This record gives sequence, structure tokens and C-alpha cells, in this order.
Amino acid sequence: MALSTIGPDGSWTSLVQFYCNGNPELSFMSMLGLLLLGLAYPFVKPGSACPGPLQPKWQNAQMEDSISMFRFRFEAIGTQWEIEAHEPLDCQLRQRILTRIEQFDSTYSRFRPDSLVSRIASASDGGRFDFPDDSIALFELYERLHTATAGVVGPLVGRDLELLGYDQAYSLTPASDLVRAEALARGRAAWSKDVIRDGRSLITRRPVVIDVGAAGKGYLVDIVSEILRETGFTQFVVDGSGDLRHSGASSIHVGLEHPFHPELVIGVANLRDRALCASAVNRRAWGDGLHHVLDARTGVPVRDVVATWVVADKAATADGLATALFFTKADHLAQGFQFSYVRMFADSRAEISQNFDGDLFT
Repeated sequence: MALSTIGPDGSWTSLVQFYCNGNPELSFMSMLGLLLLGLAYPFVKPGSACPGPLQPKWQNAQMEDSISMFRFRFEAIGTQWEIEAHEPLDCQLRQRILTRIEQFDSTYSRFRPDSLVSRIASASDGGRFDFPDDSIALFELYERLHTATAGVVGPLVGRDLELLGYDQAYSLTPASDLVRAEALARGRAAWSKDVIRDGRSLITRRPVVIDVGAAGKGYLVDIVSEILRETGFTQFVVDGSGDLRHSGASSIHVGLEHPFHPELVIGVANLRDRALCASAVNRRAWGDGLHHVLDARTGVPVRDVVATWVVADKAATADGLATALFFTKADHLAQGFQFSYVRMFADSRAEISQNFDGDLFT
């Protein structure tokens, strides 16, 4: 789900400003537009050297309010990222961030054959697998979400996504009836019966395909944000392609993109020193009713809700709850989490929590 920020004076900070019939409230740059425009800027992938003539350059953009901002754009974990700060990140810090993202990817990416989760998926008899120390917080969040949603949100949806075509080869072609029947005969993997967590270690009883897509990108946004804080940065925005973490005393305004009309926004969120994460069924869709938001109990894509936006203290929490809200009532989730939200249904109805700092357009 794409998000664009609006400056303190109300001006959009996207690369291009669009208007629909002169009404900026109905204007928004689509994710496709951002990607196409982003091709004009140099990207850097984890592991590349720095400095050098082909390395990323900071784009020093002068805002209408005369505040100088520095932006570091790069590609990671299959999507576009941007860090915006009031001062440039030096080469050492940029490389530290990219190296940390590479470590995350080599652990959790089910699209990499050399990753830890791929080794777990290929272990015919299961085994004991050690994750990084900071994985404990991610696993604990998933366990809380798993409990709060009665098993709807969980990290073992990877095999179901593969069967639907969202596999390591990006075939986007559902498996044959025979393959699906064989998978059904083996039974769907369940976190409670097929995995035992011992701190940062997972003990599996069979091959399981872990997918942390429900909260993983938000978790990585938090990791990058903490690296910036440790280095002395106090004012910044980390944007992991729609998962935002803002730090600073002045709020930013974020457009909420319409899931089926990316040139429009349905509202605006005011974000200050918190995280905002969004999810929508159109962002990773590849067939009639096929997309990435699945019920972990059944492996079936959700139908009733089409988009969610959640504000919370941490991006991992906001990301996970944005997924949970596709299936679970907000008042039930509020028993265990503090957050605000907007949710859009398939019939175009929109629901906004009373504590959401922002507005919906009518």
C-alpha cells in the first residue's frame, strides 16, 4: 500500500503533485508512478560497495517551507525503501543499514534458497534451528497475534501461498489439483502442533514454510529506525514501501491510498513519532480472488475487507495488526494492543476508530 507524505504547510512531498479537478484531496501518486519515477534515481542493493561513482547519492530536495531534507533511496527485500532525514547519512551508516537488511533477508526470506527459513522448509524430518537474538521479539508478536485472532494470523502460511502461486519462483500459477490434494492429505502445518519455540530457536517436527510477511517488514522498519536512533538521529522517516516509522516533534500528513483507484486518497493520517502501516489485497494479487492476505487456518484469501491502515508505537505492531484487521474485529484486538486504525470493506464502506488522528474524505 503506497503512502505519500504532505509537508507541514500542506504541500505534498512526493516527486510529482497530481490534482483531480483542482482538488488536492483527491490527488495521490500511485505506487506504480513512484516506482517508474524512482528508476531515475540510483538504487543500491545490500552488499554493494560504498563509495564509488555508481553508488547511491542523496537527493537534497528543497521543501516549500525551506526545510532541507536528505533522502536515501534503495531497493531491499523485493521493494523500494526511502529514509528521509534532516541531515545526510554517511557512507558507513548507509552500509550498516544495508548490511543489517541483508542479514534479515538471509534469515527470513522464503524466496531465497540460501535463507534459514528455506532450510527449515527443506528439512524432511524437521530439526532445531537457531535464529538471531532479536527474533524473539518478532516471534512473541506473532504468538500474541496468533492468540488474539484465534489462529487466523500466523507465520506458517508460506505453503498455502506457494500452492496459490506466490512461490519462490514467482510463478503466480496455482498448483495443480493433484499437488493440492497431496498437500491436503499431509495436513496443514500448525504453529501449536508442528513448532516448538525455545527462546530464539525453533524446533520443527516436519517441513514447514515460514512466512513473516504479516509483520516482518514493519519489524525491519523498526530495526532500521533503531539504528538511526543509536547513531544520534532524532528526526527522520523510514518508509519501507508503505510501512512508515516517524521520529520527530512535528507531525507529517500521510495520504491513505484508495486500494482500487491509486490516483485517489480516501483520507489523511497525521503521524508524529509513531508508526503507520498499510495493507491491501490489490498490492500482491495475481488472479481472480488470489492475493497475499490469507486465513492461516484455511489458506483462503480474505474477501470482505480490502484495505487497512494502523497507527501504533512500533511498525511491527502496526504491520501485524493491519493484517489482523482483515479478519478480526478491532474491539477484540484492542483488548491486547494499543492502536488506531482505518479499515475499508469490499462494498467501499470505511471504518475509522475514534482515536485515529486524521480524517476520511466523503
